[in-house]
This record gives sequence, C-alpha cells and structure tokens, in this order.
Amino acid sequence: MDLSSMISRIKKHPDFHKAGMILCHNGVVRAHSRDGSPVRELTVKADRGRLREIISEIKKRPGIVEVLAEVREGKLKPGDDVMLIAVAGDFRENVFAALRDAIEMVKAGVTQKTER
Repeated sequence: MDLSSMISRIKKHPDFHKAGMILCHNGVVRAHSRDGSPVRELTVKADRGRLREIISEIKKRPGIVEVLAEVREGKLKPGDDVMLIAVAGDFRENVFAALRDAIEMVKAGVTQKTER
C-alpha cells in the first residue's frame, strides 16, 4: 500500500486533465477502540468483489475521473495502514461526497474487523 504510487497512477489516467483535485483517505489501525479499550491487533478480512463494485459505482458519479482503493487484510498492529482510497474529480463538492461515500460503503460492505 503506497499512497504516492496511487496518486501517480491517477495522474496517468487519460482524463486526468478534467480533474481539479485528488482527495485521499489513509485509514490506520487505532491503538484504542471506540469504547476506549486498548487494541493490540486488528484482524481484517475484505470482500474484494464488493470493493470492485463500490469503486465502479463511485466512478460513475458526475465529475469523478478516477477512484482507486486498497484494503489490507490479515493481522495488523496499531499504526499500520489498513485502507487507502483516492478520488480524483472536477470540483470539491463532487470529490468530497464521492470520497466520504466510498469510505462509508467500504467500511459497511467490504471489511470485517476483529479487535484484540
């Protein structure tokens, strides 16, 4: 997982000249759960098929040029990268909404997480 490589890939997209911004999300493993208890390890499983569907859905939105996403699976430690999403598009309102929705859709329909 490398955000710089992801951005480079987006900039090579044939329609990148239509983009006015690239917005990125880099999700990391927290050291504490929402209830405040410590997290030593996070086990992540991902539905790769659903991830592809979400990317395809978001790409169809008005003004969106490209969407790339990666989810790391396995046993992760606090501080490890777990999810990268990058969205390129024309205007802020289109790109912000697309990224926010992509994050929520991936968290709800792609990843299964177990904290320890």
